[in-house]
Amino acid sequence: MPDSLVLHLQNTSNDEVYAYVTGLDIKKNGARVLVGADGRTLYYPADPPTILQPLKADVAIPLSKGGAITKVTIPQIAGGRIWFSRGPKQLVFLLNPTNNPDAGAALVEPSVLNPADPNAAIDFSFCEFTLNQDQLFANISYVDFVPRLPIALTLQRAGGAQEVQHVSGMKAEAFATVCDELRAQAKRDGRPWDKLIVTPSGAGAGATPLRVLNPTHSDAVGASFDGYYEGYVDQVWKRYAASNQLSINTQAGPGIVSGKIDNGRLVFAPPPNGGSPEAFEKPTTHDIFGCNSGPFTTGSSPMRNAIIPRLAAGFQRSTLLTDSIQPLVEPRAFYQTDPTNHYCRIVHAANLDGKGYAFAYDDVQPDGGADQSGKVNAGDPATFFVSVGGYNVYAGDRMP
Repeated sequence: MPDSLVLHLQNTSNDEVYAYVTGLDIKKNGARVLVGADGRTLYYPADPPTILQPLKADVAIPLSKGGAITKVTIPQIAGGRIWFSRGPKQLVFLLNPTNNPDAGAALVEPSVLNPADPNAAIDFSFCEFTLNQDQLFANISYVDFVPRLPIALTLQRAGGAQEVQHVSGMKAEAFATVCDELRAQAKRDGRPWDKLIVTPSGAGAGATPLRVLNPTHSDAVGASFDGYYEGYVDQVWKRYAASNQLSINTQAGPGIVSGKIDNGRLVFAPPPNGGSPEAFEKPTTHDIFGCNSGPFTTGSSPMRNAIIPRLAAGFQRSTLLTDSIQPLVEPRAFYQTDPTNHYCRIVHAANLDGKGYAFAYDDVQPDGGADQSGKVNAGDPATFFVSVGGYNVYAGDRMP
């Protein structure tokens, strides 16, 4: 794996777009790093004396319009993000002290949850990546929000043109479709799916939305989903309370484990090679949307940690009543039973290839199953394209 890689950033729109690259430099002990506006110079912000201090370097990389390629060179980076903003106003990144000279400053990134954030009114998006000694791994993410500025990924491996991975993302007009579908769903079931649509503060009726929040963050916009999944959870508990068993392929050391309701908890027996049973309390709607609280809190047990993503995915996709073997093979069977996560359903449908992380464990799939997560990865990356704007997007594997 090379110590650096050239990103090919492509603005397919005729709008003014800036890119920003952030992460932790692996070769410098995880020091905070940003790429300068020239696409080459690396900026390692020093610890500021107080919180919320501005950057001391220009890190807004201007992208040419209409599909031209802008090349940006990055070192090996962990926890990387490539941010994009549309319009003349650039994203604001701030610094907080860490009191760790080796790590440098802590970066305060743009927030979609704080209406007082200096970036709250900016149309922005990001994709995630890691470039380390083993591979390049990147994905588009809707775990926090759906941006109005869509992203697509294309990775060509060193093996040649036939070794191409592609994540299509959304067309430029698909964001409006997401908003329309959420409004329609709110009318159907009376739940506040439409409140997840965020418009600029102070904008009047009919203003163009900026983004759509994941229901995980519904509290930020006063959208309560309390009690949404509880009836479904009760049905799951009822189904597996008798002789029926829920089988989960952990796709790890424990193999396939089976569980049933015992004293009000879903208890999975230990695998034949030993271990202890794992018991799960009933999750709440909050637990299901977030995938990281209540019974979905990870810990020291490898078996439990392997069950959690697959059980959480079953609740998100509402497949636990339709099939007692999880994870389910066919994505077309996801989100077909109410209640379900209609945000995920709508977001996947809006992507040309149906891919993209819509919840934290959206990479759960059976062995050999269809990937839903919107990722590209390779140990021999040759060319990595990141396209923004949603124009000239396509489904399938070919180079831009």
